[in-house]
Amino acid sequence: MTATVTQPLPGGDTVPARRRRAGRWTFDKISFMVVFLGLPLAIYIVLVVSPFAQAVYYSMTDWTGFSPQQNFVGLRNFQRIFTDDIFMKSLRNNVVLAVVLPVVTLVLSFALASLLTVGGTMKGQTRGLRGSGFYRTVSFFPYVIPAIVIGIMWSQIYDPSNGLLNGILTGLGFDVFASFPWLGDERTAMAATIFVIVWSMVGFYMVLFVAAIKDVPAEIFEAARIDGAGRFRVATSITLPLIRDNVQTAYIYLGILALDAFVYMAALNPGGGPNNSTLVMAQQLFTTAFTKGQFGLACAMGVVLAAVTLLFSALVFAVNRLLGGKEVTR
Repeated sequence: MTATVTQPLPGGDTVPARRRRAGRWTFDKISFMVVFLGLPLAIYIVLVVSPFAQAVYYSMTDWTGFSPQQNFVGLRNFQRIFTDDIFMKSLRNNVVLAVVLPVVTLVLSFALASLLTVGGTMKGQTRGLRGSGFYRTVSFFPYVIPAIVIGIMWSQIYDPSNGLLNGILTGLGFDVFASFPWLGDERTAMAATIFVIVWSMVGFYMVLFVAAIKDVPAEIFEAARIDGAGRFRVATSITLPLIRDNVQTAYIYLGILALDAFVYMAALNPGGGPNNSTLVMAQQLFTTAFTKGQFGLACAMGVVLAAVTLLFSALVFAVNRLLGGKEVTR
């Protein structure tokens, strides 16, 4: 064992020299703090905090974006956007996306991940479906395609005149879909858009859940199977609670995507869809800034979008805590 050197104190007590030395700012400690804390913090402040602070300031001006004049108008821009029916419609569309998109994507991803890991035969060792590696590769493929390419591709598939979807449905005998405008009908525009985003994302989160499930000790699944638990019970009562943190992280990322969704919406419905049924805040922000030249007003929209995103993340964390997320242990 290593002997601990002690030094006397004025009252006769002693203090370990190792503890005394630990409080000193040595070169190694200072260099570590600078490289691994100071430098990243400085970069974060310059590239993230500073632009956001500037956006908050610009949101209280009438800046056009193309002139040096910036008259301070206070909260007038925020008053304008919250009384603007179009912006409020885009905000409601974002809320619908933030609620529906993560739920549908994560349910499908979790179901597929369970099939590929513990959904195989109930005899012998716990395993997934046969050929699970092939299914993972095929399901993950849409995620590697750029979002703008996916949007353009599906806009052609949804084309009412020469689209693949209407052609298949008509060939199957559904003549009502001969020229059906999937993206041009207010009843189906948002649902068709959500389907495209889910199709592009489900493979990635399936792979994420597969990795999380494989990290769960196999003995837990074996014990559940011995106790007579079926596949559905294992998935909902054992697998899901044990990967709760992964689900929470995935929900936050998908929620942030849903609150933006600019690329998908711009590719599928650049004008916001029929009666602005697919218009999102990012689209309205872009139009306000670069078409109308109202950068101050656009910055106010950006601040609202950032605030909604932070609120969404806080709600997810709060709900997870209320549901006992911190109490789940392996």
